[in-house]
Amino acid sequence: MSGSGAPGPGAAPCRFAHYFVLCGIDAESGLEPDELAGENFDQSPLRRTFKSKVLAHYPQNIEWNPFDQDAVNMLCMPKGLSFRTQADNRDPQLHSFIITREDGSRTYGFVLTFYEEVTSKQICTAMQTLYQMHNAEQYSSVCASSSCSMDSLASSIDEGDATSLAKLQRYNSYDISRDTLYVSKCICLITPLPFMQACKKFLIQLYKAVTSQQPPPLPLESYIHNILYEVPLPPPGRSLKFYGVYEPIICQRPGPNELPLSDYPLREVFELLGLENLVQVFTCVLLEMQILLYSQDYQRLMTVAEGITTLLFPFQWQHVYVPILPASLLHFLDAPVPYLMGLQSKEGTDRSKLELPQEANLCFVDIDNHFIELPEEFPQFPNKLEFIQEISEVLLQFGIPPEGNLHCSDSATKLKNLVLSDLVNDKKNGNIPSNALNMYELLKGNETIARLQALAKRTGVTMEKITTPLTEKEKEGKLSCEELELRDYKLNVQLREVFANRFTQMFADYEAFVIQAAPDMESWLTNREQMQNFDKASFLSDQPEPYLPFLSHFIETQMFATFIDNKIISQWEEKDPFLRVFDSRIEKIKLYNVRAPALRTSNYQKCSTLKEAAQSIEQRLMKIDHTAIHPHLLDMKIGQGKYEQGFFPKLQSDVLATGPTNNNRWASRSTTTQRRKDRLRQHSEHIGLDNDLREKYMQEARSLGKNLRQPKLSDLSPAVIAQTNWKFVEGLLKECRMKTKRMLVEKMGHEAVELGHGEANITGLEENTLIASLCDLLERIWSHGLQVKQKENPERGQRNKGKSALWSHLLQYQEREEKQEHSAESPVAVGTERRKSDTGITLPTLRVSLIQDMRHVQNMSEIKTDVGRARAWIRLSLEKKLLSQHLKQLLSNQALAKKLYKRYAFLRCEEEREQFLYHLLSLNAVDYFCFTSVFTTIMIPYRSVIIPIKKLSNAITTSNPWICVSGELGDTGVMQIPKNHLEMTFECQNLGKLTTVQIGHDNSGLLAKWLVDCVMVRNEITGHTYKFPCGRWLGKGVDDGSLERILIGELVSSTSDEELGKQCRTPPQQKSPTVARRLSITSLTGRNTKPNAGQIQEGIGEAVNNIVKHFHKPEKERGSLTILLCGENGLVAALEQVFHHGFKSARIFHKNVFIWDFIEKAVAYFETSDQIGDNEEALLLQRSSCKTFCHYVNAINTAPRNIGKDGKFQILVCLGTRDHLLSQWIPLLAECPPITRMYEENALLRDRMTVNSLIRVLQTLQDFNIILEGSLIKGVDV
Repeated sequence: MSGSGAPGPGAAPCRFAHYFVLCGIDAESGLEPDELAGENFDQSPLRRTFKSKVLAHYPQNIEWNPFDQDAVNMLCMPKGLSFRTQADNRDPQLHSFIITREDGSRTYGFVLTFYEEVTSKQICTAMQTLYQMHNAEQYSSVCASSSCSMDSLASSIDEGDATSLAKLQRYNSYDISRDTLYVSKCICLITPLPFMQACKKFLIQLYKAVTSQQPPPLPLESYIHNILYEVPLPPPGRSLKFYGVYEPIICQRPGPNELPLSDYPLREVFELLGLENLVQVFTCVLLEMQILLYSQDYQRLMTVAEGITTLLFPFQWQHVYVPILPASLLHFLDAPVPYLMGLQSKEGTDRSKLELPQEANLCFVDIDNHFIELPEEFPQFPNKLEFIQEISEVLLQFGIPPEGNLHCSDSATKLKNLVLSDLVNDKKNGNIPSNALNMYELLKGNETIARLQALAKRTGVTMEKITTPLTEKEKEGKLSCEELELRDYKLNVQLREVFANRFTQMFADYEAFVIQAAPDMESWLTNREQMQNFDKASFLSDQPEPYLPFLSHFIETQMFATFIDNKIISQWEEKDPFLRVFDSRIEKIKLYNVRAPALRTSNYQKCSTLKEAAQSIEQRLMKIDHTAIHPHLLDMKIGQGKYEQGFFPKLQSDVLATGPTNNNRWASRSTTTQRRKDRLRQHSEHIGLDNDLREKYMQEARSLGKNLRQPKLSDLSPAVIAQTNWKFVEGLLKECRMKTKRMLVEKMGHEAVELGHGEANITGLEENTLIASLCDLLERIWSHGLQVKQKENPERGQRNKGKSALWSHLLQYQEREEKQEHSAESPVAVGTERRKSDTGITLPTLRVSLIQDMRHVQNMSEIKTDVGRARAWIRLSLEKKLLSQHLKQLLSNQALAKKLYKRYAFLRCEEEREQFLYHLLSLNAVDYFCFTSVFTTIMIPYRSVIIPIKKLSNAITTSNPWICVSGELGDTGVMQIPKNHLEMTFECQNLGKLTTVQIGHDNSGLLAKWLVDCVMVRNEITGHTYKFPCGRWLGKGVDDGSLERILIGELVSSTSDEELGKQCRTPPQQKSPTVARRLSITSLTGRNTKPNAGQIQEGIGEAVNNIVKHFHKPEKERGSLTILLCGENGLVAALEQVFHHGFKSARIFHKNVFIWDFIEKAVAYFETSDQIGDNEEALLLQRSSCKTFCHYVNAINTAPRNIGKDGKFQILVCLGTRDHLLSQWIPLLAECPPITRMYEENALLRDRMTVNSLIRVLQTLQDFNIILEGSLIKGVDV
């Protein structure tokens, strides 16, 4: 790719140009309509496209860059041949193209298209016949609205002008006796490196030679032979001068440590798009979305595509790259992979008429109208504002407005009076006919001139001066041409430096996170897919917070993966040139600012190398390093290649077929060096073979989601298209397998940590990124092979913005199902989500229904587009563990799938589809909250059921019960439960994951006492069901006298229809209420197994440890602290065990005694006695501890809540933990006299060593800022 291969006499890798090509009309085959270009025959014959042919190319072939005739023909004339008459504008146009080979290497083509008079009588007659047929059709079909047949041109003409119609008809017709017919022809240079400016000048001089009155100084063969065989590539870091027909041409190549060669003017890219738009498109390219450029002008497509990919340095675009998509390859737009393609817009068609299969992830760039359409929800580029500011400073220095310049093509208006040498500045090449003003002038004035000219030509008089009245200005233009070019070069390099500097700053420490796991290349290549190459989690944790949304997406891209692969491979072989330059820059900034790698700041650092970069280019252009041989006379047959003005001569192929034998100083080196070079060449060819094998291997190893880098342009047989689509299908399946596996590993890893295995390695951010990329993958699968012509259902309204293939499939399915539902009851799969409990009261079954889930999403007013709805639906299905089941149901309607998809579509390949659904099914192994956690403001219906223990209490209480449900995002407030009901539904803003339920009643009526087993609450949208175990009485004079309790929730897994007791996520020894709480109700459980001292101490350690772990997780990853404090194995339960150990008989005179009774006795003692301490300081400390302890206990006792004694103990522990007081209170309680009355000798609290170790364990919580959920301490004022 760098173009520095093995040299030899005129060896092509060292040659400036590989091929010279001539394309145009084949006189023998005549006029062949180009069906592939999707022509419509309503157009007038002059506007239709006809097949072009490669008329000649020199040399015949080069082994390292075989000539691909079809591809070159298609890209030289993407629309085929076009015809004009003398009344039309026939200015020559320049464009360039690129051919990317399978291995990613590129060849560039530079094309000048001009018009040549048709001399073949046969073709002129054919055109006349076509016109007669066309006019007959037009007149017969429409006489009234005759203007509509005249293509889009009619619109650009003033309807009020009576003569305009006649003029238009005359303009848009062809009469063999009156008109001269012209046809397009093109000359093209194919080169290994993109020397755009130099090739452009060479082709323009060649064209001038053909059209000028005087023949050129030498036959054209001399110049073509010279550029093909005698002009070398300039060596890296050097400049070269070679000769065109009339004047020398200079080109230069960056040195080994400079940014790679890029010759496309970035000035134009910024003028065409505007800075803000460009940065947005650039971000989409970095995130590997689908980018479609749209313009009437091929050169604009190429300039923007090359400009943006140039700015990616040090990364390289890894996917389909076709800056000019020929009309015959339009089926490529449904490629389900990231792509960067350019599509030529037809005159007069606007964006809305463009039918695209896939728009969910599309960035659409309408270059001519200065307008972009972005995909929904993508992260912004880091430091975007400062970045834009820095770029605009560079632009302003060069006098370019940052907002872009839609009319940057003002040169189009000058075109009529400009000489050819300046033609190239016209950026609106090929847009001239759409220019209304120009059209008008053409019709009014130029027709006469053109006719005169044609007449004059026939009589042999030349009238060239008419068209070029400006000779003085020409000279001025000449002078500034080189200065302009130098400015463009300087601007290019400075803009690229600013972009490159961003990446150098952002990835300055990337090397520290590269994982070099393989001992050698061989083993690395074989295990490439299984290996982790880059420590993503550590890298992200090291980045400034604002960068994370972008970086977490970016490090998942193929371009980043390839960059890291290149880094790893560089330990075994020569570094990739991009990587070498990038690494040397990083070393440089590390030398200059010696910052500790750990300190990542988001401070913006501007680029400091702008001046040097511009200087090195200027020096090269001012001081020429090499000069190529002059063109010279060749050994040609006399009398051939006769010069005829305006016609490109038939070239003598024998002189152009091969290069010179040692007759020039470039090739004639001393024989010894020559031999050495030959040996080297053979050696490098041998290595090249190995390299080819290795490259093939590498391609396979890396091909995730990239099975197809490039469409094969040459062969368009159905078999090849089918094979291409098959590759896409395989690629999608593989990508699905990798993505689901990655999501599982990350998530499982995370949960394994919660169970105490391994280390956490996923962040919420990363999970979000993975889910977003799954949504994107599903959109791409659904848009593969979609019948684009599928008309939207008019009832569904306009759905232009944010079209989603998946959602539109769902809508059509919904429509069919609803029709059936009206006629009969629809067979909806009923899920196994029945909740039963030992009391027989259950939550009614939640129907599993794809349609119902769609309706939930359709009711969300926050989502405005179909893409958003599809994403919400995917998230909801994933959270409900129904994604695979829903999609299976959707695809089970085969009639609909057949209607919507072509035969080759992924969704119609049965085996792959089954595997795909199976991969998605594997995601059911983990719990996602990707819907609940993203749509935090939506209203959600909940259903709650209170399950009493009927055996021992009345099912319904006579008092007025109430409930308050709390979650991570808020609470419902107190809600009265309807009398005599145990079940209720309520709607409130998303509560997030549910954490606690407060339940209570007002103790009124005869049957006020109520024994509640548990409360169940279900989110009716996601189906998540939470169980809040209670197992205690609510009522005065029973249990601990509580009229309200705080219950802690746990998510119930929906795996089976078993009893709820067996339904928690980790198989528990026994469920809440815990032993400690059961102690007070032993009579009804009959279970009185007390844990021993060792188990109790272990429980305390475990509970504290879990809280410490909680705070060591990143903030977004922490679960519920409430569960760690008050849940089954939480701190409160563990301390209850400590306080229950050795507690004297639970019943004294048939009255329950609780821990809280001991606490109150201790308070009474503290308030009445004066403690005696050994020293003053300890005494003061003890006094203040006693004081706060009494204050807290009294505050809890006087709180306006009907909380029982165990509930009060829970509040005390929570407050003590929050305010870091527990470790001070425990010794006070252990020392106070009531302990001897209420605890046995062997109680843990009476053992000094145990108490000390307990204090030490509790002190580890001192460092954490503990925030309690409001429901736990409501109404307690300390």
